[in-house]
Amino acid sequence: MKKKIILAVAVVLVAIQFVPAIPETGPEPRETSLLVREDIPAEIKSILAEACADCHSQGVSWPWYAHVAPVSFFVGHHVKEGREHFNLSEWGNYDAEKKAHKIEELEEMVSEKEMPLESYTWMHRDAQLSDTQRETLIAYFKGLE
Repeated sequence: MKKKIILAVAVVLVAIQFVPAIPETGPEPRETSLLVREDIPAEIKSILAEACADCHSQGVSWPWYAHVAPVSFFVGHHVKEGREHFNLSEWGNYDAEKKAHKIEELEEMVSEKEMPLESYTWMHRDAQLSDTQRETLIAYFKGLE
């Protein structure tokens, strides 16, 4: 009986590897992405690239474990949700009202240390924001209003 259960679990684990769970990625769209604009200070681009882009843009750098189910389902869901809430790649498509709302949300989430997610920074230590980086990011976005 134990062998059948182990075999069944193994078959399921192998089978779910073929279920697509990772959202599409691609190059950052030059006309809409906040990450490729030339008028953004290098410090801001660096913070966004390190702490935000892997969940909030089209140009995700997928770690090896993101391709292994069931982790791929968890990671894929987080990225889909992150893009829905705030997508750096789509910034140029947001109207003024939506940008203002996104800036408000960003300020709240970053200042209250809800972003980046602890589950992300646990594996990506470079994404942890210092208080200075948080203040810099908030000040930059407030200046965009």
